Parts: sequence; structure tokens; C-alpha cells
Amino acid sequence: MWITGVQALSRALGVVAALMILVSIGVVCQMVFVRAVLGESSIWQTEFVMYSLVAATFIGAPYILLTRGHVAVDVLPLMVRPPARRALHLLGSLIALAFCGLFLYASIPWWWDAYQNGHTTSSIWRARLWIPYLAVPVGLGLLCLQYLAEIWLVLTQREHPFGLSPEDKL
Repeated sequence: MWITGVQALSRALGVVAALMILVSIGVVCQMVFVRAVLGESSIWQTEFVMYSLVAATFIGAPYILLTRGHVAVDVLPLMVRPPARRALHLLGSLIALAFCGLFLYASIPWWWDAYQNGHTTSSIWRARLWIPYLAVPVGLGLLCLQYLAEIWLVLTQREHPFGLSPEDKL
């Protein structure tokens, strides 16, 4: 089933995002050591951490959606009956999917331009920008698939909207 594949890929990218954050922490510690203890300047560390954390945000987004790890205010869903809750979930998910789809559509040419033209950062490190930029279309593409999977699961009543059972009320 395609939903199982999307969910497995979302989990895998969640692990990748967590590892990117851990590596970024290590690089910050290394940068502090190099600058404070050795008295040398840092060349690549700041850019690496900045791009890694942004990439982790995009790559980890499908996992956050899968696990409902985002900040949610459930007041309105808890106030309405299950059929209205389902409609509310569908409306919100379709709006979010449209936004992610438009963002994905705009990010692919942006990434491709950086790849084709060999864009690099203006620092002495001169990092190739297509590498960190790739996290945007990859993360958004899987986020769109994760939204589609979530919509399908709620429409086919295999999952409850917002993760709330019909008995949950305010």
C-alpha cells in the first residue's frame, strides 16, 4: 500500500532530520573550540549549521505531520460533531496541501537554477547551493504525499480527524 511507503519514508527522513540537528550541534561545539581555545577563525561552520538546520526543518516536516507533532489548538474540532470535524479536517488539509504544492512548484526551478548554474555561497567556503536547496523540494514533495495519505486515511475512516475519537468532546 502506498500509504505505508509514504509513512516509512516520512519516518526515515525524520531520522535524517534529527541526525542533521545532532551534527549541527557538534559543528557548533567544534566552532567554539576552534575560535575560543585555538584562537583561529572559522570558515565553513556557520554556513553549514545554518543550511543544515533549515534543511532539517524541511526534511523533517513530513515526520512532524505524520506524528501530529505540530502545535495544534483543538478547541474548534472538540466543539463540533464528528461529521463536521471530518469536514473541518478535510478543508484544513486541502488548504495546507495547496500551499505546500505551490511552494513545491516554486522550489523546483529555484533548486534547478542553482544546480545548472553552479551557484555557490559568497563566503570563502563557496558551498554549492544546490545541495542545501535540494532539501526544500524533497521535503515539500514528501510533505504533500503525507498530506494526501492523511486525507485518504480520514476519508476512508481508517483514522479519526485530528487524531480525536468521536467520543472526544470539550
